[in-house]
This record gives sequence, structure tokens and C-alpha cells, in this order.
Amino acid sequence: MRKEALFLLMLISFQCCYSQKADSGLFAKTDTVKENLLTPYKFQFKKMYVPASLIVSGLILNDNSTESVKNEIVEDRNKYLPDFKTHVDNYLQYSPIAIAYGLDAFGIKSKTDIQNRTAVLLKGELSMIAVTQLLKNTTHIQRPDHSNYSSFPSGHTAQAFAAATFLSEEYKYKFKWMPYVSYSIATSVGILRMANNKHYISDVLVGAGIGIFSIKISYWTHQYKWGRKKETVIPD
Repeated sequence: MRKEALFLLMLISFQCCYSQKADSGLFAKTDTVKENLLTPYKFQFKKMYVPASLIVSGLILNDNSTESVKNEIVEDRNKYLPDFKTHVDNYLQYSPIAIAYGLDAFGIKSKTDIQNRTAVLLKGELSMIAVTQLLKNTTHIQRPDHSNYSSFPSGHTAQAFAAATFLSEEYKYKFKWMPYVSYSIATSVGILRMANNKHYISDVLVGAGIGIFSIKISYWTHQYKWGRKKETVIPD
């Protein structure tokens, strides 16, 4: 694949990590959970910058001309990695969720209690799946390997970035490096989808934006109805 594609995907990861790290500044002073009632996350317009820029970039690069960036990347992939194939991305896309619940199982508490956290995740996942499937069915774009017409956007990448956002939101207050881990995993999924010749870079960028948006919106709209009397949460 072209160096420009790898650079752009690394930039995605850096932007996501920087955004999450900046948001976690509030939590750097303490690892303890403040004893107050559960409150919804507050919407912040600045948190829309990264996912919005990813989606806009993907739409701009979704040019079907022969000399377009997305087709040039596929051409380079077919030239240098013609036989590359792996199924790692099928499992890696869910790994941030496994890490989040695994840490909690080992006694490393997340920011949100398990009932509300799971509700947020499920709502985010459902909205992410609905949006990606709707776009796949309406755009009907053929995959680079010509296997079917479900290329745009990348569902694997959307899932990976949704899971990464969930993991980062729940543990960035405790581990400053968690955004780097979570979004590096998600970016790896995007790279592997292109290396497997299943998606164009435009598919990956839009999928990443959808994944982040889905979980962010789920947090912003959640009302924390479970455990309100006895559970606590760190304000966002």
C-alpha cells in the first residue's frame, strides 16, 4: 500500500489518542471515583471534530476515477502484497471490548458500572450496525477484490473504532496510555482490511468516523437509570 495511506491511518490513530488524552486531563489528578450521583455525559462540540473529519476525508477520497487515491492504493497493494490474506481482523475488531470487561473482571474498575456500561455499549453497537448496513445497501459499492457490493463503509473498521472508543472512555481516567492502545488496535484493523483487499481507504475512514460517533452519541444520550442510588460515575 502507498506510504500516504499508512501515514493517513497513523494520523487517525494519533488524532483519536490526542483527543482522548486531552479529555482525560480531568482524571489525571486522582484514580478515585467521586461519590456523587450518576450523571449523563455532557455533550462537547469539540469531541465531534475527529469523527467528523474522518467521515469527510473518506467521502472526499471516495472517487472512482482510475487515478484516484483509493484506486492507486489498491493497485499498489495488488503489486506488492498480491497473496496477502489474514483473518486476524475478524477477531481484532472486538478485542477492545474483551479488554474492557477483562480488566473489570480482574478488579480494575472502569469509569461506569457494568449495567450502565453495557447499556451504552449495546446502544452504540446497534446504531453503528444500523448506519453501516444502511450505507452498504444504499451505496452498493463493489469491494476491491470484486467479491460483493458491500464495500462502503467498512463494517470491521466501524466495529473496531466503536470498541476502541468504549475501552478508552472507560479506562483513560486510570491509564493515560489506554487511548494509544485502543486506537492503535482499531487502526490496525483498518490497515488489515485494506491489506486483505476488502476495502478502499475511503471505506475505512468513514467506518472509523461512524464507529467513534456511535459510541460517543450513546454516552451523551444515556440517562444512567440503573443503580442511581448506590453506584457512582466520574463526570465526563
